[in-house]
Amino acid sequence: MTIDFAPLHRHFVAEVRGFDMRMPIDAATVDLFERAIDRYVVLVLPAQAVDDAQQLAFTANFGPPDIGRKKAVRSADSRIPEQMIDLSNLDENGYVIDPDHRRVLSLLGTRLWHSDSSYQRPAAKYSMLRAVVVPPWGGETEFADCRAAYDALPDVLRVEAEDRFAEHWVHHSRSTLGWEPTDEEIRGSMPPVRWPLVRVHAGSGRKTLYIGAHARRVIGMALPAGRILLRDLQEHATQVEFVYRHAWRPGDLVLWDNRAVMHRGCRYDLGEVRDMRRTTVLDMASVDERDCGEG
Repeated sequence: MTIDFAPLHRHFVAEVRGFDMRMPIDAATVDLFERAIDRYVVLVLPAQAVDDAQQLAFTANFGPPDIGRKKAVRSADSRIPEQMIDLSNLDENGYVIDPDHRRVLSLLGTRLWHSDSSYQRPAAKYSMLRAVVVPPWGGETEFADCRAAYDALPDVLRVEAEDRFAEHWVHHSRSTLGWEPTDEEIRGSMPPVRWPLVRVHAGSGRKTLYIGAHARRVIGMALPAGRILLRDLQEHATQVEFVYRHAWRPGDLVLWDNRAVMHRGCRYDLGEVRDMRRTTVLDMASVDERDCGEG
């Protein structure tokens, strides 16, 4: 089969054509995908008629699995495999959960701009989100190209951001919405980690902003001043010229590189079914990264 990548945005994002995710792939195809990810950082694979096992098998080609907040927030949900992240509004029996339920309120945190698992080391490398059931309206996912955003930074922001580090914490994004972790969740959570505000994206060699809702303070700055800097960088990075919005159809799978983009979910009717399933792989290169700002 011939696989093509058709650009969907002037800065990033491509649609994958001529590929069936149900089929096993060889090392050459994995390399082809990784080179495409390095260039586009977001790949859209439309109408892939795959199940959970096939999504997991495809994901395994790119690295070890990451279960994200499941390590800090225990769940009795057995609706999907343990190595997948359930981003639906459904309970273990497939029924819509009350919008005021703690789990649904926690999921509102995904509507904030973020990079998956930036609160841990190693952080996430690639994420792959698949639509099983989509609501009648809303529920899109937006992506922001943080490489193009860095390239267009005003000089004053560039100077202020370079050589600074932000502290990321697993519960910070939800806390900003008034969703406070329980004592048990705090005891089981991962310690905060530090990442540079500006990193080099390994795949493309381009500088990129590494920010988002999990970043709670800038090291070496007063807390309010650091949070204003984080806000200013995010507002810059999420201007419309750097953003792609994906309108989901059942069977779509979108793969993105967390090292170079932020993303967020969009509003939808919480009384309607939205069944989304994510797989993620770890960025093992960041385990021993020298720019962690520690020591």
